[in-house]
Amino acid sequence: MSRLTAEIWVSAYLTRLRLADIPAFVVTKGDLTAGAVLVKLNTLDGNAEAFQKSFDLMTGERTWISLHAGPEADVDASIARQRSFDPDLWVIEVEDRAGRHLLDEPGLAD
Repeated sequence: MSRLTAEIWVSAYLTRLRLADIPAFVVTKGDLTAGAVLVKLNTLDGNAEAFQKSFDLMTGERTWISLHAGPEADVDASIARQRSFDPDLWVIEVEDRAGRHLLDEPGLAD
């Protein structure tokens, strides 16, 4: 099965968020074709959570997992560490007080 390029996936994700009235923006633009995507959910209360795609060895599927959750400054430090060894990484910031990120919806979850 062919996979979407990072740039197309990010564009589609931002569109889905916009249609749900959830503010989001690209913090760091990575490799257009094969860059990994990290999503930071900022709940606007001083806390945040970073999500990354992970490969589940048991099921063979790719799923979104929490990389780090807690005070926003700690999450930002975790993201900075990820960027230090992956310069092709995309970072998308989603801002939603209710904690919506849509990553579990069809078309985004896989």
